[in-house]
Amino acid sequence: MSETPTFSTAATAAPHMAAADAGRDALAMGGNAVEAMIAMAATIAVVYPHMNSVGGDAFWLIREPKGRARSIEACGPAAAAATLERYQRLGGASIPARGPLAALTVPGAIGGWALAHAYSKSLGGRLGLGDLLSHAIKFAREGIAVSASEARGQPNEQAALFAAPGFGEAFLHEGKLPPAGHVRRAPALASMLDYLVSAGLDDFYRGDVGREIAADCARIGSPLVRKDLQAFEAVMRDPLELRLPGRTLYNTRPPTQGLAALLILGVFDRLNAKRPDSFEHIHGLVESVKRAFVVRDRLCVDHGRVLPDEIADCLEPAFLQREASAIAADRTAQWPAPTGKGDTVWMGAVDQSGLAVSYIQSTYWEYGSGCVLPKTGVLLQNRGVSFSLHPEHVNVLTPGQRPFHTLNPAMAAFHDGRVMPYGSMGGDGQPQFQAQVLTRYERGMGLADAIDAPRFLLGRTWGQTSTTLKLEDRFDPSLTRALERAGHAVEILPDAYSDTAGHAGALVRHPKGRVEAAHDPRADGGASGL
Repeated sequence: MSETPTFSTAATAAPHMAAADAGRDALAMGGNAVEAMIAMAATIAVVYPHMNSVGGDAFWLIREPKGRARSIEACGPAAAAATLERYQRLGGASIPARGPLAALTVPGAIGGWALAHAYSKSLGGRLGLGDLLSHAIKFAREGIAVSASEARGQPNEQAALFAAPGFGEAFLHEGKLPPAGHVRRAPALASMLDYLVSAGLDDFYRGDVGREIAADCARIGSPLVRKDLQAFEAVMRDPLELRLPGRTLYNTRPPTQGLAALLILGVFDRLNAKRPDSFEHIHGLVESVKRAFVVRDRLCVDHGRVLPDEIADCLEPAFLQREASAIAADRTAQWPAPTGKGDTVWMGAVDQSGLAVSYIQSTYWEYGSGCVLPKTGVLLQNRGVSFSLHPEHVNVLTPGQRPFHTLNPAMAAFHDGRVMPYGSMGGDGQPQFQAQVLTRYERGMGLADAIDAPRFLLGRTWGQTSTTLKLEDRFDPSLTRALERAGHAVEILPDAYSDTAGHAGALVRHPKGRVEAAHDPRADGGASGL
């Protein structure tokens, strides 16, 4: 059993310790959890660039001490020039995954930081951007060692990635991805972040920084132009809620797959599996994933394309019971495979007032589009590749529309007063990994053990086409055999702790104020706090 790090009043958790420590330092200066997360978000964008960047998107889930929950949608739409006709003329069946044509959506993350910073002030926050961006600027200017996670990664479509404008200068060493420990600097990114401290975060879209981003996009052939940047605003929304016995669960609305994350838990709760990592537990979760993903693929699109009642109806008890009743206790259902990939970071923070933040930030694939803009050092995401070029598809490429997002930060509020921000990276695996961590914790496992325990992934993974049920090799062999007898196409992953199984993390604030916090041994981070 692993001992969960526990802190007296406040804590952070992140996949890189530099980010966790940046959040802790903000808390130590009197900052609240939202301010701490801005510091963490900026830092992680510098020190973990294979998983996220300031040129990506982000989603916030925030629960105030008195129980009000809010979410921030910081995902950019497709550029006005990113038309279906333009991309169909290229002749491919899908949008290119790397290079300038992959960089077709507005980066939303910094817009989310701006909205969160304004919101933090309404909650009593008083830290300025100089305090919150200082760690990120320092690491970008002075350098940071390449992490073990980045060094062992094998990016998809590597030749196209290496050929993307600016990628080699920013990330390659002697023509290759550098080894762990190699010190990398990002001087243009440092200068851009330093400029935003004085000019304000809005400058990224509507000021001098926005002008430089647009000019560099034009030079490399990205469809993004200045008007696309100027039109962008992050949005505050009410999150989705699911009330289950003893707790209320929160997640983000479409275009994220937060609905799927809640459906998995709502359906699984009705299967009455009591013992963690039993056949009933793992089989029930896998089958719940299948039911949830069918709904997800129909409804998790730009919020303008789906009626609110359609989402609400899926979280009603009758719908959840009907889905649970369709699951056989001893046999697997046929499985239409999902196709998403994703590289992402999840981070959490809780302050001494009980304000809790669950946060996720991403470029989609490792290093996103691969395009690094020379004037600002911004690495642009490739989230737009999740659009379809088929005119009848529910997620068809449309200028001004937001693509489907695998990103979804999660939170649970237990009726005994505990509050738990939690989440994971991992594309289609995100809601699966969330469910495994939460259901293990709910069934009595310690927080660190629930994160450490072996995980499964149903469906495809990076660079592969198999749609098997993938298990880390630490599962009990008798469980594996039982799953195979039930009809699951089991594949054992070669690693005991596999990146394929995501990087998860969680914090739990207890009613008297102490905070447990843990992050994944599969990543390079951990917890920090006061």
